[in-house]
Amino acid sequence: MKVFKPEIRDVHVTRYIQPFREGGSLPGLIDADDGFSYVLKFRGAGQGKKALIAELIGGELARFLDLRMPEMVFAELDESFARTEPDEEIQDLLRFSVGKNLAVHFLNGAITFDANVDEVSANEASKIVWFDALMMNVDRTVRNTNMLIWKNELWLIDHGASLYFHHAWDNWEEQAAKPFIQIKDHVLLSYATTVREVDDMYRKVFTEENIRNVLSIIPDEWLIEEGRDLNADEVRDVYAAFLMTRLANSDKFIRQIEHERENRI
Repeated sequence: MKVFKPEIRDVHVTRYIQPFREGGSLPGLIDADDGFSYVLKFRGAGQGKKALIAELIGGELARFLDLRMPEMVFAELDESFARTEPDEEIQDLLRFSVGKNLAVHFLNGAITFDANVDEVSANEASKIVWFDALMMNVDRTVRNTNMLIWKNELWLIDHGASLYFHHAWDNWEEQAAKPFIQIKDHVLLSYATTVREVDDMYRKVFTEENIRNVLSIIPDEWLIEEGRDLNADEVRDVYAAFLMTRLANSDKFIRQIEHERENRI
């Protein structure tokens, strides 16, 4: 069995270039001290550190299914950027995001996936739909596909709207065992004809060891929440238990996928 041990590099932001205003949380294009450009996801944005946690978990778990995901790095943002930014909204965002953020490698020249134009195989579509049902990702719709075509290949981006149970932490056990009704809006649902085969082939890769290897790279400071009496490792335990419960109940969300496909057809 393949063992996944992700490693996330650390970089420092050297230049803030511009915001991506089509994103609700105003992610920004930045340059870093390793010579590359990234899309920076700010810890001070609307959903805060929880969006970064979902982005990091989702991006690394997607690799378990051999799905393409740009490299992610931890990006350290200095307080000086807020002092030189003229836009007050972005100035506040930069000020509240000083410290460790998450950045995704910028795919220069990539275009947004269009289901009416771009082709995707049944296998790849099924892997993505299965994965988004596992992660409870509400944000892969026609309106916002969160997929790019880069060098004639399909790449996934933005998993920040996944794992939404952690915004109402108390009922995570109930959420973990549920089907995922929002899958009816998934942009690739019509093409996802082999989700059971995907489940048979890939679910065994999602071992507790592999999942915990991903959870171990989340910075402790992102996991500690004021007013919640759990330390960082205890929070990791909840994420692990949530995902393992989802996997144990995968037949529920698979049946939901099949049901919604029948309704759409």
